[in-house]
Amino acid sequence: MKDSIIQSALRAFLIALFTVIGGCLAILLIIFGMSAFNTSTSTEPTKDFNIEVLANAEGKREAFSNQPVILKININGIVGLDKLDQHHISQMLIQSREGILKNNLVKGILLHIQTPGGTVTDADGIYRTLKAYKHQYNVPIYAFVDGMCASGGMYIAAAADRVLATDTSIIGSIGVIAPSVLNISQLLEKLGIQSLTLYAGKGKDGLNPLRPWHAGEENNYRELIDYYYNEFVNIMTANRPQLDKTKLIQEYGAKIFPAQQAKELGYIDESGVTLNEAISQLARQMSIEGPNYRVVQMQKETWISEIFKTQLKALNSPIKHELQISPAYDPRLLGQFQYMFRP
Repeated sequence: MKDSIIQSALRAFLIALFTVIGGCLAILLIIFGMSAFNTSTSTEPTKDFNIEVLANAEGKREAFSNQPVILKININGIVGLDKLDQHHISQMLIQSREGILKNNLVKGILLHIQTPGGTVTDADGIYRTLKAYKHQYNVPIYAFVDGMCASGGMYIAAAADRVLATDTSIIGSIGVIAPSVLNISQLLEKLGIQSLTLYAGKGKDGLNPLRPWHAGEENNYRELIDYYYNEFVNIMTANRPQLDKTKLIQEYGAKIFPAQQAKELGYIDESGVTLNEAISQLARQMSIEGPNYRVVQMQKETWISEIFKTQLKALNSPIKHELQISPAYDPRLLGQFQYMFRP
């Protein structure tokens, strides 16, 4: 009798549990089904970005209206990763001329920079995308550095008409670096391990770590690095005329400088600037008097992703600092040439 009661209770519990789980799965399927249906049947252009209204230079955030817009673009993190790549920025700028921002509402762009740099291709791609947008739509671009603007960050900032920074920001690191390549052939030899690499094409196995390297086989990589470096230097000195090219190559190199010194050397235009002051300066450049404008940013987020992101942050927060590694050694950058500051 006792066993029968326990079995009945357990059966009832399991039925209730699976009912709840089934209900949750059904709700999720309905949500994703509606999302897929809306995507597949919509005749409107796809809008990937949400528009968020931010505070203006007076610290006030007002409802969106048909007024001139400053588009704030966050260059925050490693260039080339986590939505900070050429494609993402390009799509953002395309959609800044559509939807509620159409009819030429965007009158200026503020780059909010906090980055150690990143990949060569994405830094160059974002720079050229911003330059093309500026010339096509005749909008000023200001860069505001709040922390670090190094290497690929400086490359992107070169697209701006003015570069402003807080006093505690650090600026510079004009240089190129390739991922380190280790040679373990001597270790393999000691362990009695042999390797065989099959390839076709002269030099295809250049810098193969499993065999001794031949003299000069790194020359092709050196040539690429020199090419990227010369492009970087030319971009910087063409857009920052106060930055002496000879001194940049022979003296400054890949050093980083506090904001005040960076201003004296020509990397930036002004130090000791706050975000509100940067917004105010850009508004004046746009010939806007008073708070007759809106500051917005575009985010590629959905409410579902926001829910999961919040939950993941809550779960990860206790061990966040234990798992952090230097961003310069992010494994996702392996094999890529980088405009990256490495402390």
